Amino acid sequence: MENDSGENPTKVNKYACACAIVASMISIIFGYDTGVMSGAMIYVKKEFQINDAKTEILAGILNLCALVGSLCAGRTSDKIGRRNTIMVASVIFMIGSILMGYGPSYIALLVGRCIAGVGVGFALMIAPIYSAEVSSPSSRGFLTSLPEIGISIGILLGYLSNYIFSRLYLELGWRIMLGIAAIPSLFLAIGILKMPESPRWLIMQGRVGEAKKILYKVSNSPQEAEIRLRDIKEAVGIDENCNDDIVKVPESAQTHGVWKELLLKPTPSLRWILIAGVGIHFFEHATGIEAVILYSHKIFAKAGVHDTRKQILATVGVGLTKFTFIVLSTFLIDRVGRRKLLLTSLSGMVVTLAGLGFFLTIAENSGGTLIWALVLSIVTTYAVVMFFNIGLGPVTWVYSTEIFPLRYRALGAGIGVAVNRLMNATVSMSFLSISEAITTGGAFFMFAGVSLVALIFFYFMCPETKGKSLEEMESVFTKGKSSENFNK
Repeated sequence: MENDSGENPTKVNKYACACAIVASMISIIFGYDTGVMSGAMIYVKKEFQINDAKTEILAGILNLCALVGSLCAGRTSDKIGRRNTIMVASVIFMIGSILMGYGPSYIALLVGRCIAGVGVGFALMIAPIYSAEVSSPSSRGFLTSLPEIGISIGILLGYLSNYIFSRLYLELGWRIMLGIAAIPSLFLAIGILKMPESPRWLIMQGRVGEAKKILYKVSNSPQEAEIRLRDIKEAVGIDENCNDDIVKVPESAQTHGVWKELLLKPTPSLRWILIAGVGIHFFEHATGIEAVILYSHKIFAKAGVHDTRKQILATVGVGLTKFTFIVLSTFLIDRVGRRKLLLTSLSGMVVTLAGLGFFLTIAENSGGTLIWALVLSIVTTYAVVMFFNIGLGPVTWVYSTEIFPLRYRALGAGIGVAVNRLMNATVSMSFLSISEAITTGGAFFMFAGVSLVALIFFYFMCPETKGKSLEEMESVFTKGKSSENFNK
């Protein structure tokens, strides 16, 4: 069965899927760094004899530098293209990984993580944008969530790397854990050259002929390709009857002055889009998932797991849970919709974060001697990860990438990722201190409260976008026209 665009709503174009998979490889590398640092910190702390404050800085510095990278990436991708920006991200991350693997001192390790962080900022901004711009409306949720699957695969590989290389002697093990990420970064930087450029970016440059050829490759039918081409030309301001391969793009479609238009003088619908796009990134990490992913070994230690290798092994379960449910969500996101997954996810997180706080409080007060409290602490940890990855995790990147109009997409996504990295850094650099001040259980009660606020925000601010073309998004956020999208 086809819709009026000639597009099979259940079909995913193989070429578009291949492009999205390759773009998602950079996310695997970033996910690996996140996962491997969880275990590597244990051994870095032992070798350099650093305290909790320096450990928090080591954990969070990558995300602070990623904030800078994400803000630079928007402008960069508008200038040199989406594909070339992914290549730049790979090279920057490779340099940072080499320096981390060398790591002769704590300062050198910080510098390496900061350089890698700039690459991460570029990657997190550009991979979802590229995937969204090559995909059809019916498969955009699936393809745009592939980078989040990549992160989950990378985190799981990082946890497994911790377990495997923890058998090596102290000075070598953690350096291999961190430095080995340079190898796939190099291969990705070379392989990315085989990918096509985003057709939407090409049309923004007036290169309509090239864009048309790519649209025919990434669309499910010639009719769909023509409709997508017409819609993009209309959005850019090019006459839809113009068949020239190279055209002059109207001044209004250029990206000059977008900062002022988006941040200082936005239209009502654009302001709503900006609030929703930035808000979803804020709450993705304000709800505390980074504390679970990065400090899971600390959580399990508080619950009563005191053997280092058993802590690392338990973190592998976190990675497996994350991967399993992120894969499940990719098949649901275009069927169930973004909004329903978000509301289900946050409802579950409120309950499971409160449960984790409760069981950890009991476990801490008993000194880790109550087996049932230990078991339930581990179970609720996995449950938090499950509910996060069934909705909030993948939907954040799909939703924030697709809602911005083409002229503002790179900048809007860059601002969203900057807020995302800022909150990630805030949580990762403060969790140990917060836990010390109000206990680990108390920290998760706090995150449960934030999740409740997030649930209210999403209920009132995030309409459904399933099945809408990228060019239709502004009308979704227009008052009067959006009411039907809140009832889906």
